[in-house]
Amino acid sequence: MSEMDKMDVDLEDAGSEAVPGEVNTEAAEQTPKKKPKKFEIKKWTAVAFWSWDIAVDNCAICRNHIMEPCITCQPLAMTDTDTECVAAWGVCNHAFHLHCINKWLKTRDVCPLDNQPWKLARVGR
Repeated sequence: MSEMDKMDVDLEDAGSEAVPGEVNTEAAEQTPKKKPKKFEIKKWTAVAFWSWDIAVDNCAICRNHIMEPCITCQPLAMTDTDTECVAAWGVCNHAFHLHCINKWLKTRDVCPLDNQPWKLARVGR
């Protein structure tokens, strides 16, 4: 049994094509009575979720959330609203605050989480 046989759907009569000027009495006699619709969708609202494409949500260096200011920017965050604390993503897909990873790279040239050589992929929010 096909999917169409299992489902109760409203289909248009695509099999009989009317020619202008001709009366198709066979098609009128063969069409079954239309069943009333079981339900009709009046309104449809889509809901979606998203997340950053990062392996962790927190900066492993300062332990703050990656979208919140780092410990360097926190004192300035209340008074200076123009400057942003941006995140830095590595090719290993780990994210850190830019200030935090810059301090880290002064001592070691590897990712703090997986010890692979640090290569910057992108910077921003």
